[in-house]
Amino acid sequence: MVKVIPVKKAGEDERGSTHYFDTERTGQFIIAYRKAGSASGRHYHKGTAAKKNPEQIIIMSGEATINWYDVRDTSVSGTAKATAPALVEIQAWAWHEVMADTDIVVFEMNALEDGKEDTYR
Repeated sequence: MVKVIPVKKAGEDERGSTHYFDTERTGQFIIAYRKAGSASGRHYHKGTAAKKNPEQIIIMSGEATINWYDVRDTSVSGTAKATAPALVEIQAWAWHEVMADTDIVVFEMNALEDGKEDTYR
C-alpha cells in the first residue's frame, strides 16, 4: 500500500546532481519542511480525490520512515524507509504517518484543498 521509488539521476558533476521524475499532475503543490523527530500525516484517504489516489510525495532531502496500515484490515501493515530523493506513493485506505528521521523537505503533489474532503483521521 506504500511504495518508495528512487528518483532517477540524470547526472552528477562538481556542482551536485540532477534528478528527474514523471507526473501527470498539475496545479498547486505543497513544499513542507519538517524537523527531525516530527510526525506528519496520521490520516488516510478513501480515494475520492484524484490527487490522493494515490497520494504522491517526494522526499527531497533527508530520511523518513513511513508507517502505515490498511484501515479495512489492520492486520495488513508495514514500514517503509525513504532516503532522498525518493517518490513515495500511498494508496487509498492506507492510514499513514511520515516520521522525519532527519530534517526533511517534502514536495507533495497536490494542493491543501485537494484532499480536504477526502482526509480521515
